[in-house]
Amino acid sequence: MRIIFMGTPEFSVPCLEALINSNNEVVGVFTQPDKPKGRGYEMTPPPVKVCAIENNIPVFQPISMRNGEALEIINSLNADLIIVVAFGKILPKEILESVKYGCINIHASLLPKLRGAAPIQWSIINGEVETGVTSMQMDVGLDTGDMLIKKSIPITENMNAGELHDALSVLGAEVLIETINNIDNLNPEKQIDELSNYAPMLSKELCPIDFSKSAQEVHNKIRGLSPWPVATTKIDGKNYKIHKSQILTDYFKGDFGEVVDNNNRLIVMCGDGKCIEILEIQAEGKRKTDTASFLRGRKIEKGTIIGG
Repeated sequence: MRIIFMGTPEFSVPCLEALINSNNEVVGVFTQPDKPKGRGYEMTPPPVKVCAIENNIPVFQPISMRNGEALEIINSLNADLIIVVAFGKILPKEILESVKYGCINIHASLLPKLRGAAPIQWSIINGEVETGVTSMQMDVGLDTGDMLIKKSIPITENMNAGELHDALSVLGAEVLIETINNIDNLNPEKQIDELSNYAPMLSKELCPIDFSKSAQEVHNKIRGLSPWPVATTKIDGKNYKIHKSQILTDYFKGDFGEVVDNNNRLIVMCGDGKCIEILEIQAEGKRKTDTASFLRGRKIEKGTIIGG
């Protein structure tokens, strides 16, 4: 089968590699334009572009998918199927209907749950204990197409978004190949819109920790925002990033946001009377470090109220 692949970030790469190693022919790759990165703002290609070039696959980076240029390229490639994995652009109807099997998307949630841009992070923030990958026949809506194949994995107690991202990217490749191998025998299942939730893009406005929430909610936010954009809090008026935590079963007394133990540990009371221990912390302009090392260089008095 002749396949066009559309994807951009690291999450998409295992799917592209799986296609390259299959019995199918990847005739072209569409990805986002190169972007400036780092202190020198050097133009950097997306991970999908790097993978495609390494495998001698033609790469296309149109600014828009709606001005006719992209459709002209797609028609010239004479493909049977378009695979979309975290591409980052909305496809118009004429592209969705431009090839024999249409466009199939690999989405990082168990649809119809968590449609939108950040399902991996929101599954953790929302306290889900299971998520997965869904292959979907794309339509003009936002992640609203008919579901094809689903596979699930557990979200363990201390798993962060980066770890879940890596697990789902590998699972996505498995779902993709299974979907293609059975493409003529699938039974599409319509989504029930009433069961869906929206997973919006992450922003730094989401990062401040509210210690009046339960310990579980605070812990979920910290791991759901790690490794990016990272949960934050204020200690003595200064901003800190909190990269890692755990929920404690030990009993302490105190108000929410209060440091209740600082003996080489940073234990903070939450709104439900339970505590979290901050395990990795980062001061502004510094590298992240384990909390024991951090406390050797900076004293935080027991009874200090943090947050905000």
